[in-house]
Amino acid sequence: MEISWEAVVARRMRRHGLAAPVGTAVEAVRAMCGAHAQIAAAGETSVALRVDGADRVSVQRDEGLVKTFGPRGTVHLLPLEDLPMWTGALGALPANGSQPEPIRMTPDEIDQVVVAIGAALAHDDLTVDELTEEVVRRTGEWAREPTIPAFQGAWARWRQAVYVAAHAGVLCHGPMRGRLVTYANPHRLRPFEPMPAEQALTELLQRYLYSYGPATPQQFARWLSVAPTRVKPYFEGLPQVELDGQAAWVAPGDDEFPDDRAEGVRLLPYFDAYGVGSFPRELLFPGTAFARATARGQAGNYPLLLVDGIVAGVWHQKKSGRRVQVTVEALAPLNRRRRALLDAEVDRVAAILGGTASLTLGDVTVGAHA
Repeated sequence: MEISWEAVVARRMRRHGLAAPVGTAVEAVRAMCGAHAQIAAAGETSVALRVDGADRVSVQRDEGLVKTFGPRGTVHLLPLEDLPMWTGALGALPANGSQPEPIRMTPDEIDQVVVAIGAALAHDDLTVDELTEEVVRRTGEWAREPTIPAFQGAWARWRQAVYVAAHAGVLCHGPMRGRLVTYANPHRLRPFEPMPAEQALTELLQRYLYSYGPATPQQFARWLSVAPTRVKPYFEGLPQVELDGQAAWVAPGDDEFPDDRAEGVRLLPYFDAYGVGSFPRELLFPGTAFARATARGQAGNYPLLLVDGIVAGVWHQKKSGRRVQVTVEALAPLNRRRRALLDAEVDRVAAILGGTASLTLGDVTVGAHA
């Protein structure tokens, strides 16, 4: 069965809460298959944009969400009740060591640190410095050695295992202590057991296909940052369709693609899941959008202007007091109707950020992650 790209875009927009809002922040995060929150304001904005009447504060206070290390080892907002699936799936994937061999922790050292982290956070939320002392006390001074290049020197060696501990289900973000990040043990929020690996990976693939399908093993692997060979077996027996002349897969019983089109204008913040998880890139970022709004095909580095579900520019916001100055760089002229829709979207973004908006149409001069 051949599927049109227009039908795929319309379905993804609906399922992501971008065509019509979903009911709660938890439903929004589940629809996105996790909300990237490495940049806190962007993650909370992503969620709030999908929930009618929500703002950053309401997302921050939602007790159904947990901030932890999700796909690709990056910070995500995830539904607390879904941690059994996430930890079961991500904990089964290989930990890709990014540090050079001389300073990379051994598997035994990682195991020691994960156990130490779980014990240290079993009763209290701890800052990084406090957790460092507890990990060193339980493992040895080798864990304190500054080895990980950071902005102002180097981080302690044990921090190579932070996301591994999260995938093991013994670490998540705790409440901010002033300006300091704290870590917690998610079992204090809700006790759980990680789902068996095969079951968890099967369910995670079906969740991904529901949000982003049709998709290929290569695309799912890229989203997870693993080798395609690791995930290919989970595609066996799944329904297959054709998109843009290429084979792609959908979840069982989920092969309905109504013949409609996405409409509207949306502003998506840095690393919004819709841009990061959607493929093929060259169809979502057509023409000049590919060069302007991706980093050699990597999405998320720029906030996106969507027109009818397709990337049509980039934008930037700067908040000063209650004034939110939004600059939108459209890659093609906006007609009167789309300009009115853009005005409404800018007002919505400003409300989410707790301010009032002003809009400028023109070049965005800041670089990625600015």
